[in-house]
Amino acid sequence: MRVLITGGAGFIGSHLAQACLARGDEVYVLDDLSTGSLENLREAKENPETAGRLFVHVDSILNDQRLMELTGICDVVFHLAAAVGVRYILDNPLLSIRVNIQGTEKVLEWCSKFRKKVLIASSSEVYGKHLHAPLVEDDNIIYGPTSRFRWSYAASKLMDEFTALAYHRTTGLPVIIVRLFNTVGPRQTGAYGMVIPRLAAQALAGEPVTVYGDGKQTRTFTYVEDVVEALTGLMDHPGAVGEIFNVGGTEEISIHDLALRITAMTGSSSPVGLIPYESAFPKEFEDMRRRVPSIEKIRALTGFTPKTGLDAILEKVIAHIKARGA
Repeated sequence: MRVLITGGAGFIGSHLAQACLARGDEVYVLDDLSTGSLENLREAKENPETAGRLFVHVDSILNDQRLMELTGICDVVFHLAAAVGVRYILDNPLLSIRVNIQGTEKVLEWCSKFRKKVLIASSSEVYGKHLHAPLVEDDNIIYGPTSRFRWSYAASKLMDEFTALAYHRTTGLPVIIVRLFNTVGPRQTGAYGMVIPRLAAQALAGEPVTVYGDGKQTRTFTYVEDVVEALTGLMDHPGAVGEIFNVGGTEEISIHDLALRITAMTGSSSPVGLIPYESAFPKEFEDMRRRVPSIEKIRALTGFTPKTGLDAILEKVIAHIKARGA
């Protein structure tokens, strides 16, 4: 099978590319390298068993001609390309909206014309300001005001979902939507606000470990290989078409407790300090207090459940950062 992965040089995309190559697929990557890196694909490019089946195109999903060509020759499309990370979104608000909304619309347009099955990677951010848990796919959406640009990313991903479902209902396009909850693992960088690699790097460097706000906000985390298994399982299952699925972990933890656990696991003497949001982000930032998914829907359809617990995730991320710094 020929697989197109937009954003395939990114953190999740590169792991997905390797998994598809490992099962014998031809993989076509489209990535503008704004947050991805060719280094993420180096292992696949240097492996003689997979190098001949990996084709990398450094370009934007807004390039209509390139997107048309790649969609036309592939059998299925994993659309992961997006502006990602709180810091990146706040620093690049207009570009983020254009890439997320216009890019997804172009992907859907060409998939519709060529009748290609497409999986759209959405985000847990679309749920907004809910405090209850777990979050279920048909929960209502609660956002802050448009003056809080934090919500522009959530709104853009929600618009992607509406557009994808409209294509499915209007044209019959086989679409799958996945809401990802805090995917973590090797190759992820803390540069764009990703919390675990940022905290782990600080602890390993002996620097103060910085937690934003009061640290009581909670999250769950999912190992990237578990996420890849979920994505490929949904793409392969005919019952997933036209549906929305949460993909996330089940172990809820506060960010302050996460920081303490990371310092303990690294053997670091770094202090854990609280930094007010206004000292770290523009004034339009607003955080989500709680984000915990229900994964009953995907479990019922494909049998998916995360295999990697939080401690194992932290061990793998810490080992990766240590190896990268060696």
